[in-house]
Amino acid sequence: MTTVVPQADPVARWADGYCASVTHLVRALAELPTVDPSTPQQASRTSSDLLSSVVGGLNQSLAGLTALGAPPVRSADGGRADVIGQFTEIRDQAEQARQRIDAVRGDATATKAALGDARATLDRIDALDYLKGLKDVPALAAAEQRAPACRQLDQPPG
Repeated sequence: MTTVVPQADPVARWADGYCASVTHLVRALAELPTVDPSTPQQASRTSSDLLSSVVGGLNQSLAGLTALGAPPVRSADGGRADVIGQFTEIRDQAEQARQRIDAVRGDATATKAALGDARATLDRIDALDYLKGLKDVPALAAAEQRAPACRQLDQPPG
């Protein structure tokens, strides 16, 4: 059952859009393909697939956050802008790591180094606070509680 945010609550509607945008990345991370380390070639191919999934999730989230625009709360866009900046940096890092993995496929030593770059990218994603754009502004943090998409983020996928 989906709960609809009342039209008369523009702050909760905005928070709902924010969380719906972030959901793309969260879903992509929950459904990442498995890396197969059985051979350097398999590790390269499956790591490249994994990074492509990460880039896709980040691209969808970035598109949603950008289209969302500034929140209807004065001087409250810093958090969204910070998250957009972090997502953009990590997306670029993931894409560079993927391209490097693809370029060195077949060279075991270079592949190992490229896979280390991929791991560093995933570590940065693990450290992200997806809801920072909401938590830092009291009116947005309160609206998060009224936004169905934000409540869904708190539930495990399944």
